[in-house]
Amino acid sequence: MMLLLIALAHVPYFLYTARTGVIGLHPVVGNAPDRIAQAFTLIVVDARVYTMFGFLFAYGIGQMYARQTAKGTSPTVVRRMLRRRHLWMVVFGAVHAVLLWQGDIIGVYGLIGLIMVPLFFGRTDRTLKVWIGVLLGVAAAFALLSAVGSALASTQAEVILSEQQRLSIAEPNYLISAVERLPVWISTMIGGIITMALPAAFLMGVLAARHRILDEPGRHLVLLRRLTLWGIAAGWTTGAVLALQHIGVVEIAADTTLSNLHFFAGTFTGVGYAALFGLIAHRLSGHAAASSRPVRWVGALGRRSMSGYLAQSLAWGPVLAAWGVGWGAHLSSWSVSLFAVAVWATTVAAAAAMERRGLRGPAEVALRKLTYRAGREPSAGVSRHPARA
Repeated sequence: MMLLLIALAHVPYFLYTARTGVIGLHPVVGNAPDRIAQAFTLIVVDARVYTMFGFLFAYGIGQMYARQTAKGTSPTVVRRMLRRRHLWMVVFGAVHAVLLWQGDIIGVYGLIGLIMVPLFFGRTDRTLKVWIGVLLGVAAAFALLSAVGSALASTQAEVILSEQQRLSIAEPNYLISAVERLPVWISTMIGGIITMALPAAFLMGVLAARHRILDEPGRHLVLLRRLTLWGIAAGWTTGAVLALQHIGVVEIAADTTLSNLHFFAGTFTGVGYAALFGLIAHRLSGHAAASSRPVRWVGALGRRSMSGYLAQSLAWGPVLAAWGVGWGAHLSSWSVSLFAVAVWATTVAAAAAMERRGLRGPAEVALRKLTYRAGREPSAGVSRHPARA
C-alpha cells in the first residue's frame, strides 16, 4: 500500500508545463478536483513516504540480521553481506536515476545503510534511544534554520531552485535529460543524510525490529496505537495547514517555512503509518479478510516492493516526461493522480500473477544474488513478511 503513496508523491513533478510554487512542486492553479488532489497529497502523502520507507528498510535489515545469526552465521559475515547489499543498492539507485528518475530512493537507503549499520548495529537499546533523540533534535534545528533561511531568501530564488527539479523532465532530448538527472539525484542522497530525519527513522526501525513490534503486533498494541495516533496527527495537522495555504484559504507564513515544519513532522507520520499497518495486520489476523484476494494481491506486491517501485518509473518518464510521450504537459493534478493509481494497480496485478506462478521480483532476485554470492545463501522461497521484501 505504501507504494501507492510513493506513486502519488512522484507524479506532481511530471506536470512540467504547469506553473508551480515551492510546495512540493504542486501547481498553483487548478479546478476543484485539482485542488482536492493537491490537498490530499499534501496532507497524506508528501514528506511521509521517505521516512516511512526508511523505518521499514531498517526493520527489514534487523530481520535479516536476526535470521542469519539464528542460523549460525557469524555477525562479521552478516555485516559483510549487509555492506555488499547496500553498496549494490547505491549502484541500483545510480542506474535508476540516470536512466529514468532522479528522485530515486534506493540509493539513498543504500547509503544510509552503509553509514548507519557499522555505527549502530549491536548498540544497546538505551544508546539507540539517546541517538534517536539527538538526531531528532538536529533534524528540528535543521528545519528551523532552513525555515529562517527561506524566510530571508526571495520567493523567486526559491521557485528557481524548485524548477531545477523539473529540468530533466521538461527536457525533450533523452541523453541530455540523463545528464541532468545525475546531479539532482546526488543532491537528493546528500540531503537525505544531512537533514537527519531519515537517519532518525532508520534507528527507530532498528529498535522496532529488535523488539519485533510489527512481527508480533499483538504484544505491542498500546505502543502501536500511540505511534499511530500521535505520529499521524502531527503530520496531518501540519499538512492541513500547508494545504489550506496552498489553495489560498489562509495565509500564515512563508510557504517554505511551513514546508520545513511539514517535512520534520513527516518523520513521525511515516512511523505512524508503519504502526497503523501493524494494527491492521493484527486486526486481520485470523479473519477471512486476511486471505481475501485483494489482500493477497497487495501482499504479493509487498513481497516484490523493489521491483514494483522500479516498474513505476517505466511509466513516469517514458509516458509523462517531455523526452517520452509527454502526457505530463496535458494532465493536471487530479488526472495525474488517477494515472498514478492506475500504474500502481497494474503493478499489483503483475505481482499477483507472479505470485501464482511462484516467481520472485526480478530486482529482488538480482539484489539477493549479488548480496549472497560470497556468503551463505539463505533458504529458498518467498518471504512471507512485507518488511522483509
